[in-house]
Amino acid sequence: MPSSAPVRRPKLQASNGCKTEVPISYDINIPYVDVDQQSKIKTNYPQYLPSWDPIWFDPLPPFEYEDPALRVQDRTKPNLLRPGVTVNHIQPSLGSVVEGVQLSQLSDTAKDELALLIAERKVLAFPAQDLIDAGPEAQEQFMRHFGKPNYQPVSGSMKGHPAFHIIHRDGNREEIARFLEQRTTTTLWHQDVSYEIQPPGYVMLGLLDGPQVGGDTVFAATDMAYKRLSPTLRGFLDTLSAMHSSAKMISHTRLTGGLVRKDPVNTEHPLVRVHPVTGERCLFLNGEFITRIQGMKEPESKWMLDFLMQHMMTGHDFQARVRWQPRTIVLFDNRSTLHSAIVDYLDEEHGAQSRHIFRLGALAEKPVPVYEEFD
Repeated sequence: MPSSAPVRRPKLQASNGCKTEVPISYDINIPYVDVDQQSKIKTNYPQYLPSWDPIWFDPLPPFEYEDPALRVQDRTKPNLLRPGVTVNHIQPSLGSVVEGVQLSQLSDTAKDELALLIAERKVLAFPAQDLIDAGPEAQEQFMRHFGKPNYQPVSGSMKGHPAFHIIHRDGNREEIARFLEQRTTTTLWHQDVSYEIQPPGYVMLGLLDGPQVGGDTVFAATDMAYKRLSPTLRGFLDTLSAMHSSAKMISHTRLTGGLVRKDPVNTEHPLVRVHPVTGERCLFLNGEFITRIQGMKEPESKWMLDFLMQHMMTGHDFQARVRWQPRTIVLFDNRSTLHSAIVDYLDEEHGAQSRHIFRLGALAEKPVPVYEEFD
């Protein structure tokens, strides 16, 4: 069973001797402390409950990355899209539901073709996957085909499997009530761990348990959002870079008594990146980890980031909403999408209904700025 996390303290001692309230959750989707015994009894997948192993991770050294999609010779994907496979689009240019494929049975060549399809469609949902029940070793091995594993610095993981990022909500009525007293929404638009020098390119989400209705995940296409901007603004954005940092997340976790496995990472990335497979220019944004735009004054940086995030969040014509089904696996391109969970599965009496998902990220290339296109 999961190891115990540090106990959440109801009050913190301030430097002046007065007691202050514990801060609200950094992200309401993620438990930073251990779930209670009742939650453990409810789940069908107790092995996947969050664990906080006291492991320390050093900074990630640079590494050479070869995108598996670039190995594909036949873009019709004959090894993946075999007879009997159906691909139904969620939105005309973003997101698809693929049926008739068992991910666990794919050859390496078919996985390369899968990488290309992910790059093209950005978000793929695969219902009724036996890989969900194949265990963590099989799931990790599958994702290693797409890149090096990412190890979580703060949130709940799996005992002996630190590459797993566990998303588990069940009850937590008081915590959610406190959160919504100070926030108007539970959405948090982001690209996963963008602060790393080489952030994830391909990401897997696996649904273990979820509410009958609600708990969807919404995605927005950053290449399409970029194209909607004026040529004048695009030309300016192409020259900019932003600082991505995990410092706020690390500080919050320490403040609430959570376990930290890695020092803060601060990395400068281009604000517009070139996708290595499609060649498209993509806004590289994050509502969670960007601290400033380099070369801009604080109010200028805030204005620009607020404008771009509002552009992403309100652009429903370049968004797709994935509705989860039991034993569904979603694979998405973390380079060309932003996403947010939707915490709408709340019960007035008990808090959140059960929602249990794991995430595995495959680290990819260092984001390529626009000006390197012309080198």
